[in-house]
Amino acid sequence: MDPMRPCAFLDRDGVLIEDTGYPHRIEEVRWVPGVMAALRRLNAAGLAICVVTNQAGVARGYYDEAAVGRLHHWMAGEARAAGARLDGFAYCPFHPEAEEARYRRQSPRRKPGAGMIEDWLAHFPLRRAGSFLIGDRETDLEAAAAAGIPGHLFPGDDLDGFVAAILKGI
Repeated sequence: MDPMRPCAFLDRDGVLIEDTGYPHRIEEVRWVPGVMAALRRLNAAGLAICVVTNQAGVARGYYDEAAVGRLHHWMAGEARAAGARLDGFAYCPFHPEAEEARYRRQSPRRKPGAGMIEDWLAHFPLRRAGSFLIGDRETDLEAAAAAGIPGHLFPGDDLDGFVAAILKGI
């Protein structure tokens, strides 16, 4: 059996949780409809699930990296409680117009760059073949294309139905 498996790379805001404008407080998170069923479906299909998210809110000083970590830890726990598994999270806090100098730079990890995806593929037992990305913006699709994987533009609403259609086409 091949220990390498494909990965579903998922954007966070607008795909897993509603994009309410720099969401970072657990008590304000609203899950996208069908998210837990979609995660279970991806798990059952044998895919790893990695969240890849730009977090310009850190660069803009709206919240700190610890808030990102708390939210991701909570999201993973909520998924586990629903019988699903999120395998990992990657985020990019950098932005070329950041308020704080330490976050003010171009980064290959910031989508539309493929850095977060490439890091996962290089450092974990994942294979590019069969992997894909689901995002809600053109920059997500550009990151997928730059990484050489298919990108799917999620229009909102039912994530499980959207994932089912993707898996049917693989």
